[in-house]
Amino acid sequence: MSSSRPVRSQWRQQWRKPMRTRDTHEPHRVATPLELLFDLCFVVAIALTAQLLHHAITDGDVAHGIVAYLTVFFSVWWAWMNFTWFASAYDTDDVAYRLTTLVQIAGVLVLAAGVTDAFHGHFGTVTVGYVIMRAALVTQWLRASSGDVASRRTARRMAIGVSACMVGWGLILLTHGTLHLTLFLVMVAAELAVPPWAERVHPTPWHPHHIAERYGLLFIIVLGEIVLSTTLAVQAGFVQDRLWWVAASGLVIVFAFWWLYFDQPAHELLVDNRHAFVWGYGHYVVFGSAAAIGAGIAVIVDRPDLSGAPVTIPVALLLMALWALHLRPRTWLEPAAAALVLAATFVGPSLIVTAAILSVLVAARLVVTRRRASAV
Repeated sequence: MSSSRPVRSQWRQQWRKPMRTRDTHEPHRVATPLELLFDLCFVVAIALTAQLLHHAITDGDVAHGIVAYLTVFFSVWWAWMNFTWFASAYDTDDVAYRLTTLVQIAGVLVLAAGVTDAFHGHFGTVTVGYVIMRAALVTQWLRASSGDVASRRTARRMAIGVSACMVGWGLILLTHGTLHLTLFLVMVAAELAVPPWAERVHPTPWHPHHIAERYGLLFIIVLGEIVLSTTLAVQAGFVQDRLWWVAASGLVIVFAFWWLYFDQPAHELLVDNRHAFVWGYGHYVVFGSAAAIGAGIAVIVDRPDLSGAPVTIPVALLLMALWALHLRPRTWLEPAAAALVLAATFVGPSLIVTAAILSVLVAARLVVTRRRASAV
């Protein structure tokens, strides 16, 4: 009996441990194994969303496919965003935090299971997964409010805002058609407004290096959609020699965007909340367009006769998003490359031309960066 008392005491301490903010200047702050497990669950949701966009375009249902992709991808991305920024500030890695995060992971899996239905306008399962995740997140914010005196009002505002949005998402399930889409956009605006509203009182402390790494990890995940489509092209190439150019171009595209994204230290851009909100929210376009490139390459694998627009449009969007948010020094190379890529839609093998443009862009970027470094 006596030996079990210290164990019970340790468990009580774990559960009653106050949730304090992490040091924003903590050295060597990296993603935890629990965060990597969380991201792993999002691989499924992102892959399903990109796959459904691929099939919609192949079947000629382009308009519906794009609208459905943008709405479903927002649900996936926003769920990841909420966890990532909270964890950067309050990851205590105790029993209560781990168990609550595991509940959030369960919500992610439910959300992923409902992606196919959501793509066809039935958001019931996705909403259930969302509610599971957000209920756990509210619990985390309430725990933070009790342990962090300085950020108490901010944490309570976050809990109130997230709870109100949960109610809103539940109510729009009762609507259909145009009204449903309109209310969906209203709820998106409400979700995006909660963090700035809550943090007007006191900014939540987050770790710039940690946030930059977390976003970089998710970018690698969405680049995985391009890798998957390239692999499909390689497999098809053994049967159809003409598809080898698709595989080679896809490989160049993924390498180029990896190079462009990670060539600059992103944490240097996260100097305050204003920059962080723009950078963080803007990554919806970065992640969404990168995953859409993978879907576009898969379309070309299935239908090499179709236009290159399913690839050139998201490539141009990704270039412009990286130029506006991520790349420093900012030059006119990326907008020029984006314009050339869009023009390549109407030129011969547009995928090959796109890969060539990106290769030249990376080389030009290297030259510019080295010249500016030597000038300093």
